[in-house]
Amino acid sequence: MVNSVKGEKPKGFSIGEVVKQTGLSAHTLRYYEKEGLLPFVTKNSSGLRVYSTTDLQWLSMIECLKDSGLQIKEIRQYIEWFRQGDTTLRQRLELFQNRRKALEAEMARMQTVMNKITFKETLYTTALKLGSLSAADEDKTIMRLKKKLFDSPDDFDKKVAG
Repeated sequence: MVNSVKGEKPKGFSIGEVVKQTGLSAHTLRYYEKEGLLPFVTKNSSGLRVYSTTDLQWLSMIECLKDSGLQIKEIRQYIEWFRQGDTTLRQRLELFQNRRKALEAEMARMQTVMNKITFKETLYTTALKLGSLSAADEDKTIMRLKKKLFDSPDDFDKKVAG
């Protein structure tokens, strides 16, 4: 924790401490500040950044929003809406609703990818067990799974597991 005067109660975290706690680089933290994503970070009398617990929570939210696919400019807009207060509640709700819908679509797409990978894993496991790929291709279970995968990818994982 950063102290401004010897013996005073800690006031916040140095950039080095934040790097250790978050795994983000000092360069990333400075970039976020430059891009307007950390408008709440203060500086001490020496001009060094002092991060509060709230700033660390904002960093966690920023990383979450980045991971969800938001661009820096969209995150900056969210932060600006937050700073404007309750008049922007609708915009913030819509932002998160749209993110959730986009993530659900991406998760469905990734489930289809997982289904195909699982099918190939099952196919090659069966091929090893039967001694050849051609024997596995003629296996009734493999044929059923292949048909299910290409006819209705959404249910494929249920058939592999069951």
